Parts: sequence; structure tokens; C-alpha cells
Amino acid sequence: MLRIGLLGCGNIGHIIAQHAEGFVISAVFDKVPERAAEIAGICHGKAYGDFAAFLDADTDLVVEAASVSAARAHAREVLLNKKNLVIMSVGALTDPVFKDDLVATARKTGTKIYIPSGAIFGLDNLKIGQISPITKLLLKTTKSPQSLGLTATTRQRIFSGKAHDCIKSYPKNVNVSVAMGLAAGQDADVELWADPSVDKNIHELFIEGSFGETYIKVTNVPSPDNPATSYLAALSILSLLKNLDSPLVIGT
Repeated sequence: MLRIGLLGCGNIGHIIAQHAEGFVISAVFDKVPERAAEIAGICHGKAYGDFAAFLDADTDLVVEAASVSAARAHAREVLLNKKNLVIMSVGALTDPVFKDDLVATARKTGTKIYIPSGAIFGLDNLKIGQISPITKLLLKTTKSPQSLGLTATTRQRIFSGKAHDCIKSYPKNVNVSVAMGLAAGQDADVELWADPSVDKNIHELFIEGSFGETYIKVTNVPSPDNPATSYLAALSILSLLKNLDSPLVIGT
């Protein structure tokens, strides 16, 4: 059975620990020791306060469910220790130098980097953009002003531009657009809207290319214990982990 090392013990880490099926969480790390101890109690793994010791634990794969800064700080070290890696905070890969270095390290060490589908659908077929050009790749995200740390009484667009620029002002709101860009092989256009009338995160994908065109709208239910996190994003990691060793591979 797949043995997982969990890096990050926030809301998503809790969901992974509570719903582990088809894999075992044998090691847990968080910069706050109490969080690691709590998750370890749920999954019956071992909590680590030292990252080097965490990497030395008997695991096949490390799941980063912490933050962009944690992914940037630890991803390369995970790969150098010849462990496969799941990156949830895909916004870390907006830095092309960092991304290229990780890919080169994974190739050198014979490891894999997995990016979950996260808070959207349709990510698998976006990979056709690496073969046939996509002429329009736009993500329009609508969130409540509160979730963006803003005060607004009317719907307003607060950002329009490329995903790699969006992270500079809204680092917690780029994971979906970065995942889209990585799949398609090109930077996604982003519109970020604040709307006081919504209480859920809404992602709208507009894609056009030689294949035709598609429109996908996803209205995300917040995670039960953290409204800032999409429940779908957590479920996508569980789905990836559950099917990682399956002999039947579904999707592009």
C-alpha cells in the first residue's frame, strides 16, 4: 500500500487524514508541532518537527498541502531524496526558473511531480494544448469580497491579466489558473471579480482552439472547516492518491 508523507496540516491535511483510503499516511510534518501531532493522531502516523527526519521516514510520496512558500522551500529537497511529490500549492510554479529546476531534478532522480486537478474540472483535456494550439485560455473567478480581504458593495473586477502577474497581488487565488497553464502549455489569462452577492467561489473556464470551444462553470462548496478552501480541491487530492497505483488509467 502507498505510504504517504503529509507536508502541511491545515484544512486540506485534515480532510486527507480523515478520508485516507487505499493509502497510508505514515509521516506528518508541519511547522506548528501541535498541528502535526493532531493529524498524526487522526491517521495514526508519526509526527515530525524536523523536516530532514520527516524526509527520512519510510514514505513513497510526499503530499504538499501547506502553502506556496512551503512548496518553494521543500519541493526540491523532497525530489532529491528520491520521493515522488504532489504539489497542491501550484502557484509556486509561476516562477519558470523554479519550475524548470524541479522538472530537471525529477528527471535526474527518476521521480514524479503530480499536480491535482484542484478546484476545477476539465484539466486533463487541456493537455491537448501541448499538441494543438489553444487560442483562448481564460479563467474568470468570482469570490466574495471577504474571501479576498476586501470591502465592496457592488460587483467589481479587481484584476485582469496573466496568471503569473496575478500571484503578485493575490497569491492565494492563482492555483486554478496556474494548473490550467501548466496543462495547456501556455500562461492563462485571468479575471478576478469580487461580488458581495456570492457566498461560494465560482470558476468559469473559456477555452478555444482547433478542437472547437468549451465553457465550464464550477461553483465550489467551501470546505466544512475552512470557507477559504474548496472542498473539491481536497477531494481531487484524495482521488489522485486513491488511483495512483491503479492499473486502469482514466483520462488524458
